[in-house]
Formats: sequence, structure tokens, C-alpha cells
Amino acid sequence: MSVRIAIVDDNVFLQKAIAEKLSFFEDLVLKFTAIEGNDLQQKLEKNKNIDLILMDIEMPECNGIEATKIIKSKYPQIKIIMLTVFDNDENIFNAIKAGADGYLLKEVNPKDLYQGIIETLNGGAAMNPSIALKTLKLLRNPVNFELKPDEDIKLTTREVEVLEQLSKGLNYNVIADNLFLSSGTVRKHIENIYNKLQVHNKLEAIQKARNNNLI
Repeated sequence: MSVRIAIVDDNVFLQKAIAEKLSFFEDLVLKFTAIEGNDLQQKLEKNKNIDLILMDIEMPECNGIEATKIIKSKYPQIKIIMLTVFDNDENIFNAIKAGADGYLLKEVNPKDLYQGIIETLNGGAAMNPSIALKTLKLLRNPVNFELKPDEDIKLTTREVEVLEQLSKGLNYNVIADNLFLSSGTVRKHIENIYNKLQVHNKLEAIQKARNNNLI
């Protein structure tokens, strides 16, 4: 029996990459793609015969967490696996709270993605080992993500511009070209950003900046 799937991602290139992974398996049928939550809702109204949605989190208009809440309230029978590059605690917590049935990283290989889909349809919960570990830690030590950080972080206009470029998944050289800087200057800005935000990598920097409304 065929598994009817929808992909929701605002990056068309990543949509195609995910679709290519699905294409290895004859029993997985891609019914449609959507670029964000509102687009997904409109397409589901025309075609409700979907078994599972692969949902990105960071999207404009209606993001993956908001879309998951809406879809689960309207179509509880549809399974939803979050498929994202972000594995931070807040996204995991909010996705599970919204009703997500699984949480995988976009780097997942085709075989593991397939197994995750089948496992989820059979009542399980697809998760990368690192996500499962974070989920267990969250259950053991609940965190209130509703609290707004009280840190007073000040970034320069240029640092904000670099961080915004970084949040789009661009590498240092592309950022340098876009902002008419040298790659060395971009690296220095990013180093300063990490120090000010007290983080160790770009994912933490982007998430913390968003939590503090810096980008």
C-alpha cells in the first residue's frame, strides 16, 4: 500500500533534496509540496488524503510549529515528522507540544528517513538518537521556554547584518560578497557575535538572537 506524503519547506532546493530521498522507495508517493503553513492548509483543503507530512520549522508567514498545531487540530489522523536543521531544546519542546509525531534532522539518509516514516505510521516516534537524548533530558529537567531572556545583548548594525545572512544558511564567502566585506572580516564579526551572545556555534547564535529579537 502506498504512503501519501506532503513536504513543507520554504527552500525549494531542500524540497527537491527530500523528494529525491523519498524516490528511492516505491511505496512512498509524494502528493504535493508547500512552502509554509498557510500554503499547506490551502492544499490540504483540496486534498486531505495525506498520510504523513514532512515539516520544516523555520518558515515565513506560518512556521512549522504553528502549522503542526493547526493541522493536528483539523486532521488528527495525519502524522507529522519535523524535518529540520535545528536540534535545539526549544524547537524540540515546542514541536512535541504542538503534536509532532517525530523529529528528524535534514541530514538524515534515505534509509533512515524511510524507516522513520514507517515507524511513525505504525504508531512509533521517529527521532535521531541526538534528538531522543535531548528529549529525555527535557523530560527529566523541564525548562520553561516561555520566559524571556533578561540579558541585555547589544550587537552592532553590521553584526546583525552578518547574523541575518548566517541565519539564511549562507557560508562565510557568500556573506562576505553580499556585504562587500572580506571573509576574514566576516569571521571576526562572527567571533564577536559568539562572544557577545555567549554561544559556541551558529545554530545557538541564531536561536539566541531570535529569542532576544535581535534578528
